[in-house]
Amino acid sequence: MIENVTVFDFETSDTDPEKDRIIEVAAIRCINGEIVSQFQSLVQFEGELPPKITEITGISQEELAGGISEDLAFKILRNLAQDSLLVAHNAVFDMGFLHFWMQRAGGRTFSNHFIDTMTISRERHPYPYKLINMTERYGIQLPGAHRALNDVIGTWELLKALHAEQPVDDWVNRLGYLSKYGPPKWSPKHAKLFGTANRYAS
Repeated sequence: MIENVTVFDFETSDTDPEKDRIIEVAAIRCINGEIVSQFQSLVQFEGELPPKITEITGISQEELAGGISEDLAFKILRNLAQDSLLVAHNAVFDMGFLHFWMQRAGGRTFSNHFIDTMTISRERHPYPYKLINMTERYGIQLPGAHRALNDVIGTWELLKALHAEQPVDDWVNRLGYLSKYGPPKWSPKHAKLFGTANRYAS
């Protein structure tokens, strides 16, 4: 299932996919285990960027003025991904932003199958499950966390490590959510949702 994938990541102006915006997008297309193309760009943002986002990502309001338009960024990502398997860490977050982005672009959504590496991580390992924690567990270098392309490369390497450990084929379209918070406000219609909980090392 990892022979034709697009790993993607967004940095965003805040956490609500319906009203907040993508400020950076990155993606890599991987075929037969090799990266064959990649895309990264800042995205123009008309609102006021919260200081906490600049603190986390290092992206400034001034830098976003030199980004590409949301429409162009979407077209490039769509052309890169096509009908491949989408992969993200904490995919419910990134897929939510992708869905509402597509809604604004033309009232559509995506039908690609997907894998969430955080869902797999939560089932196989004790807390914590952030990308930086999971890559560290597998000895994967993750320089520059919280910048989109670095996180994409880290997620790709994590996916390969998870698959080598035990094939991830059964995790396609499975999306775990923390039961104490309830299911996400939006998820793909083809997602197989299930409640779960963080596990802690004894």
